[in-house]
Amino acid sequence: MGIVKISDLMHENLRVAGTALSRSINAQAEHWMRIGMLAELHPDLDHRELCQLLVRAEMAGGLDLAMACAPSEPHAPRPSGRAAGRTAKVVQ
Repeated sequence: MGIVKISDLMHENLRVAGTALSRSINAQAEHWMRIGMLAELHPDLDHRELCQLLVRAEMAGGLDLAMACAPSEPHAPRPSGRAAGRTAKVVQ
């Protein structure tokens, strides 16, 4: 864990969005970082598909870089459970 410096405007944006979505400022920042990371890795996916990817990752034990880089197949069965394909977590 470390400190990330952000602008006052971004901090205010995080505060407003976090309050509106019942998240702490840190939780909102982490959410935006996860969505941003996945959007860069999967530019072909829309926001709904990225959120589904996050849900599948959580069901598989958490978002990790190996899972995030895997090709996306929306209709393919996904492993579930904490032991399925777990490696070092990117964001916690």
